[in-house]
Amino acid sequence: MIMLFLWVVGGVFLVIGGIVLSYRYGKASRITMKKPAQYLQPQLWSDEEVTVGWIGHSTMYINLFGTKIITDPVLGKRVGEVLFPGLQVGFKRIVAPAIHLSELDKVDLILISHGHFDHLDIPSLKKLAHADTHVVTAPRISHLLNRLWFNSVAELDSEESIQLENGVKITAVPVKHWGNRYPWNRDYGYTGFLIEKNGVRLFFPGDTAYTPDFLKLRRYGEIDIAFMPIGAYYPDSFQSAHCTPEQAWKMFLDTGAKWFIPMHWDTFLLSQEPIAEPLQRLLHAAGSERERIALTEQGKTFQLVQEKVRVYT
Repeated sequence: MIMLFLWVVGGVFLVIGGIVLSYRYGKASRITMKKPAQYLQPQLWSDEEVTVGWIGHSTMYINLFGTKIITDPVLGKRVGEVLFPGLQVGFKRIVAPAIHLSELDKVDLILISHGHFDHLDIPSLKKLAHADTHVVTAPRISHLLNRLWFNSVAELDSEESIQLENGVKITAVPVKHWGNRYPWNRDYGYTGFLIEKNGVRLFFPGDTAYTPDFLKLRRYGEIDIAFMPIGAYYPDSFQSAHCTPEQAWKMFLDTGAKWFIPMHWDTFLLSQEPIAEPLQRLLHAAGSERERIALTEQGKTFQLVQEKVRVYT
């Protein structure tokens, strides 16, 4: 009975919060969801290379030398609490997911950075559940997946690592954020991930405010791609948990990574800055180095091949 009460209270809290935030930060209910620039076709990607596609928000689809990885999968029209089957309340999507579910036959690895509804979406995880799929989460949130059919679910805390049978190594990277799914979930953890295979390193921080600690990543070796969040920073009070585009660029430089892939923008209206502003500010911050920024549209593909990059249009 206590769990049922908390579940109902949480649903009511989310409905009220979603209505208030949607009205205050952009009136998302008045926006019609548009199609992405194009749709990813990962079944055509080579298993001998590293290819990345932006599905939307913080959801990246990665083929890392044959290992299929998806980060913080959010594949529906909304994010929020599922009150009843088919009824999900929360923020509406403004750009449709840049992939058809038929292209997601079997994912090898799912990474979940924290338990916020726009990063841990149960309906999306149900669609991806498979007996051969492994999941790595932030600490103290794996129980949220208890009813889903995965091969394994592991939690990683500060700088812990796990080596998978397919040769992929995942290391937890401390970030500056928070993890509550509901107001009372104060013990839920949050983390970024360093992804390694065959000498290639990818950094996925999930959500983060500015922190100088990403300089420490250089001790692992050269990072090829850093996925950096650039949205949800206004009003300024949001910057205690979300970096500005300028701060994202600074942290990217701190990592020493070669390529910057922006995320966490142009998918949900979670804050008050104009939709297009995060990318504009990022490009300005990058200045003459803006050619290091890839995947500025959902559905586009970035391929890392022997120090060369191909962006498909």
